[in-house]
Formats: sequence, C-alpha cells, structure tokens
Amino acid sequence: MGKHSIDRRAFLRGLAGTTVAVGAATLTEAPALAAGDGRGGGGRLIPKGRTGIQLYSVRDKIAEYGFARVFEELSRIGYREVEFAGYTQGSVGAITPQQIRRLLDCNGLRASGSHRGLGDFRTNLDQELDIARTLGMRYLGTAQAPTEDRTVDGYRAAAEEFNGWGERAARRGITIYQHNHTIEFSFATDQPAVRLYDVFLEHTDPRLVALEMDILWAYGGARKYPGFRPVDYVNAHPHRYPLFHVKDGVPLPDPQQGNSYADVEFGLGEIPFAEFFGALRGHGRHGYLWEQDTAPNVQPNPPGSIGAAERSYRRMGELRRRR
Repeated sequence: MGKHSIDRRAFLRGLAGTTVAVGAATLTEAPALAAGDGRGGGGRLIPKGRTGIQLYSVRDKIAEYGFARVFEELSRIGYREVEFAGYTQGSVGAITPQQIRRLLDCNGLRASGSHRGLGDFRTNLDQELDIARTLGMRYLGTAQAPTEDRTVDGYRAAAEEFNGWGERAARRGITIYQHNHTIEFSFATDQPAVRLYDVFLEHTDPRLVALEMDILWAYGGARKYPGFRPVDYVNAHPHRYPLFHVKDGVPLPDPQQGNSYADVEFGLGEIPFAEFFGALRGHGRHGYLWEQDTAPNVQPNPPGSIGAAERSYRRMGELRRRR
C-alpha cells in the first residue's frame, strides 16, 4: 500500500453499514427526520441526483489521503456533485486540473462549482476560468462578501465589478456566483433602511451573476438583521439561485455573535429545511450541496468528517414534503 493510500479499515471504521456507521461515528444521534422535517410526509424534497458536497467539509481527508480516495468514498456514499474549495491535496502531492477531472469522471462525480477569492478574480480570472472549464463547471464563485465597503455606493460598485467578471465568464460558458454569510444581509452604514443584499441583487445582471444561498447563514442573517424570509428571495428570483449550501445549525446565545448560528451535522440542528424546501415554487433548478465547516472536528476520528458526510447524506435523503 502506498504512503498516501487509505487504510480502508481505519478510514471506514464504523462505515461498514449504515447502522454501524451511525452508531460508531457520533455521540449524539438524530431521529430519522430532524426537528421541523415533518414525519410521515410526502415526496422527497432534495432530488437524489442533485445531492452534492462542498469539499471544504472534508478538507482534512483530502489533505491526508488525496482527491482520489476521498472521491471514491463520496461516490460510494451517493454524492453526485462536488463544489471545490481549492485544488490542492496537502502532503499527498501535486495534482493538475486534468488529473482531478479524470478522478471526477471515474467516480461518477460532477463539479458544480468552486469557491475562489476576489483577488483570484481580479488578477487571475482567465486562469480560473481555464480550470473551471477543464473540470466541467458551469459555475465559478466566491464565498467572500462583495466588498468590505458597507455603503450603498460600495455595494453598487461591487455589483458592477461582478458584472464585468460575469461578462468575461459568460464568453466561456460559465456563470459567476456569490455565496452569502450573514454580513450581506446587514443594512448600509450610510442608509440604515437599505439592506446590502438587496443592493447587490438589484445591480448585478441576472444573465451574468448568480447567487448561492447558504441556507444556514441566510437564517443567521434573518435572525441578526430581521425583516425577511430566506425562501422569499429564492421564490422571487428562482433562476438566480442555481446552488444551495444545505447547512444545519443551532442558534448562538447572542443573536449578534458571528453568523448568529453554529453549524452542526445536517439533522442535528434547528433549521426548518422541510418548511424552506417545501415553500419553493419549483421554477428554478437547484443543486443541493451539504456543508459543515466543523466536520473535521467530528469524533471519533476515523471516520470524522467522512462519517458526518455519510450521516448527513442519509438524513438529507429522508427529508420529505409535509402533507
């Protein structure tokens, strides 16, 4: 066995079967359908073929074992889409976009998108688009706020910058997107009645710039800066939201702290996903990407983040429409 090959008995300890996986990999198990998910409901709320993962959730395993072994495990679990958070694999060694693409194809995975920095767009956009094309992405995004200037003019200027990137990307068949945290839902410092997210939404060209809603952080925004429902944004602009981050969480004691929630495994938190997905009007086609920032800290390890990924995948599949 090579230096960086996974010892499958160690890596999959507790993952030999679903029952064993759940029992061995978590100290606190959720019920089959988590709070707010509606037992005995109707149809499936998350389409199986569009269930994906943000690879930041399993960054520790990628750094330790590499994309090849991690992709094998994600495919085995049932994930079909991946969103990148970088193209390196730690001490495993260098890998090219062409090699990553072959690994995706071999494991039946699609690259739905990637998170890159604003600086990458400003200085290396053509290179970023080349990589996105190689990996077969339709979308290329960032998880940074559009700007640190929280004035109306600051967000208008940021929207125009995104429009410029979006125009260049569109020539390559790619759409630029922005992923929210809570700060984007705050109010402008110079016009306290104006929500910055609304400014960005209004001034970005819907043909060129998409939005990825991180559902947990959107709920955090609604808790920290009240006055909206996250699902209403999607229903008002369904085609602008090709990707969701399906992230669960529990509220922090102080609503103004951080993103207002701490993230947890899907199904162990308090986000009303059945209500959110059940309220979608169905005019858009969305990708559903599980993410848990804290997954590498899940104990026992192994399976750690892979165990969290498997349990979350199963619970996402159990989410049913209320009757």
